Amino acid sequence: MPQGVPLAGSVPEDGLTTRQRRNQPVLAVHTGPGKGKSTAAFGMALRAWNQGFDVGVFQFVKSAKWKVGEEATFKMLGELHESTGTGGAVEWHKMGEGWSWTRKKGSEVDHAAAAADGWTEIARRLSEETHRFYVLDEFTYPLKWGWVDIDEVVEVLTNRPGNQHVVVTGRDAPQALIDAADLVTEMTKVKHPMDAGRKGQRGIEW
Repeated sequence: MPQGVPLAGSVPEDGLTTRQRRNQPVLAVHTGPGKGKSTAAFGMALRAWNQGFDVGVFQFVKSAKWKVGEEATFKMLGELHESTGTGGAVEWHKMGEGWSWTRKKGSEVDHAAAAADGWTEIARRLSEETHRFYVLDEFTYPLKWGWVDIDEVVEVLTNRPGNQHVVVTGRDAPQALIDAADLVTEMTKVKHPMDAGRKGQRGIEW
C-alpha cells in the first residue's frame, strides 16, 4: 500500500465515497512477542495529537514507578495544547495514579475486579466520545487472564459511536479481538540485545 493507497481490487462496493471511507474509525491491535508494540501505538498517538485529536492513554500493566519517555513527552504536548491551542488535549493514566486498576496488594480476585472497573471507565468514555484517539496499552493481558470479558470488549469497541480510533497493545491478543480489528500488526522478534545479555537502556527501552 504505497503512500496509503489501497491495493488494486481491494476497494469494497459499499456505496461510500472516498472521503467517507477515509474517515471511518480504526480499531488497531499491536500484538506478538517482538519489541515495539507500545512504541508504535505512541507513534500513532503523536500523529493523532498533531491533527488536533484529543488523546487518552490508559496503561494496564506498567508500574507507576516507571518513568516512560513517551509519558513525559505527551504530558508536555498536553501542556502545549492548554497554553497555545496547538495539537490536542492529552490524558495519561497508569497504575498507581488513582485509577481503579492499580495493582495493589491483594488477591488475583482483587486485581481482576480492579481491571474490570478500569475497563468500565474506558467504556464509559467511549460511549460519551470523550477522546478521539485511545491507546489501551498492554490491555491484552487482562483479557488473556480473564479479568475483563472479551465479548463485552469486542461489542463496545465494535459499536463505539462517532469517529474514535483505538489502539490495543500486548502479547497474545485474543482471536476475537483480532477478528474485530481493522488493523492488526504482529511484532515478531528476529534479534534482540537482551539475547546477548544486554540490559534495557535509556533512549531505547524508556
